[in-house]
Amino acid sequence: MTREAPQQDVDETRLDIDKPKDWAAGVTGVLVSAQHGLAQMGLGRSVRTLRLVNQRDGFDCPGCAWPEPHGHRKVAEFCENGAKAVAEEATLRRVGPEFFAAHPVEELAQRSDYWLGQQGRLTRPMVLRPEATHYTPISWDEAFALVADALRGLSTPDEAAFYTSGRTSNEAAFCYQLLARSFGTNNLPDCSNMCHESSGAALKEVIGVGKGSVSLADFDHADLIVVVGQNPGTNHPRMLSALERAKRNGARIVAVNPLPEAGLMRFRNPQNLRGVLGRGTPLADEFCQIRLGGDMALFQALGNLLLAAEDENPGSAVDAEFVETHTHGFEAYAEHVGNLDWSEVDSATGLPREQIARVARMFAESERTIVCWAMGLTQHPHAVATIREVCNVLLLRGMIGKPGAGVCPVRGHSNVQGDRTMGIWEKAPEPFLAALDAEFGISTPRHHGYDTVNTLRAMRDGRVRVFFALGGNFVSATPDTELTERALRSCELTVHVSTKLNRSHVVPGRTALILPTLGRTERDLQAAGEQFVTVEDSMSVVHASRGRLEPASEHLRSEVAIVCGLARALLGDDHPVPWAEFERDYDAIRERIARVVPGCDDYNRKVRQPDGFVLPHPPRDARTFPTATGRANLTVNALHVPRVPEGRLLLQSLRSHDQYNTTIYGLDDRYRGVRDGRRVVFVHPDDLAALGIGDGSRVDLVSEWPEDPTGTVERRVKDFRVVGYPTARGCAATYFPEANPLIPLDSTAATSNTPTSKSIVVRLEPAHA
Repeated sequence: MTREAPQQDVDETRLDIDKPKDWAAGVTGVLVSAQHGLAQMGLGRSVRTLRLVNQRDGFDCPGCAWPEPHGHRKVAEFCENGAKAVAEEATLRRVGPEFFAAHPVEELAQRSDYWLGQQGRLTRPMVLRPEATHYTPISWDEAFALVADALRGLSTPDEAAFYTSGRTSNEAAFCYQLLARSFGTNNLPDCSNMCHESSGAALKEVIGVGKGSVSLADFDHADLIVVVGQNPGTNHPRMLSALERAKRNGARIVAVNPLPEAGLMRFRNPQNLRGVLGRGTPLADEFCQIRLGGDMALFQALGNLLLAAEDENPGSAVDAEFVETHTHGFEAYAEHVGNLDWSEVDSATGLPREQIARVARMFAESERTIVCWAMGLTQHPHAVATIREVCNVLLLRGMIGKPGAGVCPVRGHSNVQGDRTMGIWEKAPEPFLAALDAEFGISTPRHHGYDTVNTLRAMRDGRVRVFFALGGNFVSATPDTELTERALRSCELTVHVSTKLNRSHVVPGRTALILPTLGRTERDLQAAGEQFVTVEDSMSVVHASRGRLEPASEHLRSEVAIVCGLARALLGDDHPVPWAEFERDYDAIRERIARVVPGCDDYNRKVRQPDGFVLPHPPRDARTFPTATGRANLTVNALHVPRVPEGRLLLQSLRSHDQYNTTIYGLDDRYRGVRDGRRVVFVHPDDLAALGIGDGSRVDLVSEWPEDPTGTVERRVKDFRVVGYPTARGCAATYFPEANPLIPLDSTAATSNTPTSKSIVVRLEPAHA
């Protein structure tokens, strides 16, 4: 790596495979962090910047949403992937008008996501006009006028969609949804639609709040922590420190995953001697190597065993007082799981029954249990029902609303939860919309808008003509890549507010804008002085974030300034919302948040506290459940067992260790033994033998989807190297966004409409030329 952007693109012929690791972090993680910092920022800038990550006087990491500890914080309060995220944002590499003059869009469209992202920070607003071959500079005022004219020219406001990434601050998100609704639409798709929408849908139904119920401190008091469908070693590495502390406090840890992930085997904490000089801390006491999609069957089986143990020895396995006082639906649930077909459990999970029994005993013996999960649960057709089953088992044991226990969906992007709190939701509840109307004297629309999948459908069908993205990389984040690209190209205008070049910029509408924005690391100076923003982590803690670096270009504007500037151009200076005041001083935004958003009263004062404040959560705080029944709901869910035809595998898409969401930092997946490439597919050696495919051979991945009773729809991605890997039998894995073309737009989870990126039936064919 060098401080110069790469000129050559990825060369997959250099791909090399080694043995996977059985431990995570260690000195290697420190060295890799330093390497990325030096390559992108240089020594002095790296030291100045990294010391501010997740500190009270610094900025929130632009990576994951894992919370910071209250009280004392370490000097290095970041992980390897956090260091990579900061290095990419604070890079000295630049993408200015001269870059776009040298590279036509057609050429850039042939480049890999990695190459595009490595070119550096965007420095000027750029426009691609109809029939043009190159982006050219445009002034901010001209850009705002162009967008405003396009929006005013629509037949209805619902012909526009306003997408949001999870890196957006609370202040920008609040203004953004207010802009969209002032314009007249609830079309507010966001990245949550593709990841934790299933969690929110299930939790809202079961406990009345679509968020997790635990704090970071609860990990220190837990007896049992179950990590399901999640790889914290890569996706939330600071979580490993919490698991290590829990383990030393006596907690037992169960890992449930099709792949053996290094971070759940052994953690070599680089901030203590045991991690540096010793073997580190073994974490998982039990590794349940489950088949993809089998988690629902596992938790029904656990419920069955807990109820059976309770029948045999009353008081031993069910918290009868909690169930009687705080839950609804116990009898129906007990009858349903009591009739469980264990042969179906065997088929769905692939787990030995004796292992399931051991885990059930661990649940029964634990007085304080936390269950954590991520996209390994949320991206299946039956994702919402699976999360309901997780909740069923916790409710049987009374594990909501007590220290050291609860539900813990671990959110991905740093403020994806805060965006929803601030109103980024196509189905915002009536009290929120009424509060907006009363506060600002406007009339917001009440009909539901489009989520991400429905936005794509609407673009495809010509019902959305303007697409505006506040952050993110929409093309690489969404399924059905070919359809997504066609849909974007069919728009009259596409607008992307971004810090760096990405794939979405080279899939333009008839007219396309790139609007460069400040990053989390950068000073935000407005008319009233230097500003800060706020974010919400995975555990409902809201806190401040203050950038300290000089902006990458004098032409950058903050997300708040961009939204407010567009609002003035579109809605006029006499609009009831004080957009100019909001842009001038973010305290003015927070005063309105305090009066509109539940739980945010006295917002300006509370976010200035050293550790911010925790939003209210009735199930956690008082064992009260704002559901339709007024209680926590035990639910009955028909068991879903994935069925895979002979000669096929069930494929999941996942991240490599050198990426975060759609941002690809490098071409290595150190823990899985992959170097210098990404086009790999992990398959169990016994499955390869049964299929007659050699380890190391090149294959195409062909997905198969039922179209109607007479046939299937097939999709193909080409030229992947097969890697014999100890994944669960019958399962396979590959990286996204490379796998995204395999997933049709209409394959989504029931209720949440989340794409089914973990349930892809594929066959492997010899690679086509």
